[in-house]
Amino acid sequence: MSTISASAARQTFPAQLDRVEAGEEVSITRHGRVVAVLVRPDLLAARRASAAWSEADRIGALLAEAGAEPLMPLTLTRRRVNELVDSAAADRAAR
Repeated sequence: MSTISASAARQTFPAQLDRVEAGEEVSITRHGRVVAVLVRPDLLAARRASAAWSEADRIGALLAEAGAEPLMPLTLTRRRVNELVDSAAADRAAR
């Protein structure tokens, strides 16, 4: 990956596009810090897909871990049931 300053990139933009089209990546710096990278669209799409697959694998592992744990038993007291029924009745009456 080559690195050029923003001012040099501005002056040689068509040449930089030719380099990228040939498969090279070009980093553009401003005040010594990389602020942009020119890269071919197909490479960018591949990188994004790779990141998406990694995230999917992470989520899959979390789901598998959660599925392996036993569910806590659901316990409702008579008082809580009555509160829920009264709340539902009040919501219907308000309509």
